[in-house]
Amino acid sequence: MQPHKQDPKTSAASQPGLLAPDTTGMNFYRADPALTDLLKLHLPDALFRHIEPHLDRLGGLAGGYLDECARLADRHTPVLHQRDKFGRDVQHIEYHPAYREIEKAAFGEFGIHALSLRKGIMGWPDKYPVVAKHAFTFLFNQTEFGMGCPINVTDGCAKLLANFGSEALKAKYLDGLTQTDMSKLTQGGQFMTEKEGGSDVGTLTTRAAQEGDHWRLYGEKWFCSNADAKVVMLLARPEGAGPGTRGVGLFLMPRFLDDGSQNHYRIVRLKDKLGTRSMASGEIKFDGAIAYAVGKLDRGFVQMAEMVNSSRLSNGVKSTALMRRAWHDAMTVARGRVVFGQRIIDLPLARRQLMKIMLPTEQALSMSFLTADALDRAEAGSQDAAALLRILTPTLKFRATRDARKVCGDAMEMRGGIGYIEEFVTPRLLRDAHLGSIWEGTGNIVAIDALKRAVGRHGADNALAADLHARLDDSPNVPQAWCNRLRDLSDRAVAFAREVASRVDNEGDARRATSLLYHVASAVALAWEGGRIHEMRGDARRLLLSRMVVDHRVLPGDPFRLTENTVQRRMTGHLLGDRAVGMAEVGELLDAA
Repeated sequence: MQPHKQDPKTSAASQPGLLAPDTTGMNFYRADPALTDLLKLHLPDALFRHIEPHLDRLGGLAGGYLDECARLADRHTPVLHQRDKFGRDVQHIEYHPAYREIEKAAFGEFGIHALSLRKGIMGWPDKYPVVAKHAFTFLFNQTEFGMGCPINVTDGCAKLLANFGSEALKAKYLDGLTQTDMSKLTQGGQFMTEKEGGSDVGTLTTRAAQEGDHWRLYGEKWFCSNADAKVVMLLARPEGAGPGTRGVGLFLMPRFLDDGSQNHYRIVRLKDKLGTRSMASGEIKFDGAIAYAVGKLDRGFVQMAEMVNSSRLSNGVKSTALMRRAWHDAMTVARGRVVFGQRIIDLPLARRQLMKIMLPTEQALSMSFLTADALDRAEAGSQDAAALLRILTPTLKFRATRDARKVCGDAMEMRGGIGYIEEFVTPRLLRDAHLGSIWEGTGNIVAIDALKRAVGRHGADNALAADLHARLDDSPNVPQAWCNRLRDLSDRAVAFAREVASRVDNEGDARRATSLLYHVASAVALAWEGGRIHEMRGDARRLLLSRMVVDHRVLPGDPFRLTENTVQRRMTGHLLGDRAVGMAEVGELLDAA
């Protein structure tokens, strides 16, 4: 039975008299002019015009049919069957039909997993840049976060195979990993985590024994998402290899062997997870599973790290998507619910809470596309962009994923008691948001990566400082006084990061330093965007967001000072309103103390 297709004319979002209107029937692309603005800034005009109709279609599906599918798939979780109906030891995972509908959209119609790898998807003759790909990631994950993992790891497997695999392995597996024909698609998996350690990959105990032209795997993996993936990339220690990450190799393991039989490993059980419940994560036990070495055996960890970094960017974009969906939901309630004779959006405390939802969401959107653009330039050969990417990726992953937890919780509170009920989207958003700050490295690990490795070891802070200065120098429409203030804050944030990175006993400040880099970089990005968007359509509101970031997320606040002054009220009114705000008025507010 397929989910009901709701008519937007009768959607809950279109009936403000309801007790608690929701976003059913909303087109998430049309409701997000900021996304359109940023894509116009970062993409060539011809490419933007090509993808916009597809984004519009995905935006409508995400707010309607796919959203209902996601609700059903979250409620009817995967079931592991150990035997087939004839009693044979042939495992399979049963998914609700709604999950399969989501798969068809993600892998089939839009091909999100292969947009940067395969030419010709959605009629575009070339591969898509990362910025364009993550526009689809952003819209899709507003409706279904769980499927974001199979999309991402399939993409990652294909990249690893394309970059490091032998010609024979690529000929055998690469086409299937990038297919949009569902009958030919082979989804990928990434099995890394073991009982002995998650982030401490060097302690893994999975063993690889060579046997002719292939290897046999023995051991266990403890947390394997997309558990029944047809092609899996994983790390294992070849027999005789040394300890630590240098002794770890990268292997490709097929789910099925050439004769059609299942490979020699078992899904022991599926995980009962807090979030991403639609997608199957399991524990895997290897009993001589056949696998093939990918790349150099002593470079396995380094090669896999490329996939992890790509996943961290995707993770940041997906957490941004959760925040945007939470924002849509909160604004729908605020505009449509009347209490004590007034709309919620007109009440001072509600407006302040809405700003606490809006500000981190817009920061994350700017930082997501800034990072994606750096990846595009790095893949085109820019060494400066590669260094910039080295620090932007963990910085985005650290802060955006943590902000998503708070934002989704605040959106639930905006809906009130009904927001706690699973019939509405807010509980699912909050459950899913908690994965972001754990997946691909916890907050502590990623902050250390940003400070101790990116800054301390690789000097990526120089690339960040240069990029921020260049954006401020290239912002002729932004008041010079504001550019000067942002330049000073950028220098101070980078200097503090260098100080923290310089000594081991400063490690306790790594999180604060990473957050400061994120907030200052986002303030610069918002200002740079605001000047250009004003040129395009006369709206400088992102400049006001830049000021809000500095006031509320960078500078320390005085707990005894009233915050709702005239300037703040005017800024909030402009940001929560629908009309464009001109540069003259924005400049006045930027200059106000």
